[in-house]
Amino acid sequence: MNTATNTVSGFEDCNLKAGCSEQPGSSKPAYASSDDADLPRPALKTGMHTRHNIHPDLPESDQVFAKRVKLFPEGCLALIEGDSDELSGYVISHPIRRRQPPALNSLLGELASDADQYYIHDLAILREARGRGLAQECIGKLFEIAKRYPTTSLVSVYNTAPFWGRFGFVSTGVDEGLEKKLLDYGEDATYLERKNEERAYR
Repeated sequence: MNTATNTVSGFEDCNLKAGCSEQPGSSKPAYASSDDADLPRPALKTGMHTRHNIHPDLPESDQVFAKRVKLFPEGCLALIEGDSDELSGYVISHPIRRRQPPALNSLLGELASDADQYYIHDLAILREARGRGLAQECIGKLFEIAKRYPTTSLVSVYNTAPFWGRFGFVSTGVDEGLEKKLLDYGEDATYLERKNEERAYR
């Protein structure tokens, strides 16, 4: 969703502007892996609550969120405010079989052993944390993981395809099965892919 969150979340353009500045006296939030021992334990539960607030029209159960974190913690990051340990955003991502993203609100039993594509399921940053380059930073971290696979995919919602286009994502044709999955994400849902050897940002 973005990102598609179970869907993909939307972001303001300011997230991509190098000139966007932080508030004076504030410390920049930092990303932590969901299996990081230093990650505040309430953060993951807060992340589930945050996703419900950001994606009220794209509901997914807490179990769906938690299972993906458990299956692939390396690709599930929490954005933590340094001063308060509060959650400012998160990303859920993991490998899949190419062009076979999970249906919305589907509980994964396991990751495919023959996965050949990286998938960004949901990337969300709270409004008050935007404008500091955090989306671009997160996507860069994901692309480092995605290098293991030929391509990365996502389902864009909330008209964010132009945002993702700056990172090399393009719309591709979809088959009947994928088209059916997209219907659950809304009328503006678009399946996007990028080749992982492309530049990270245009």
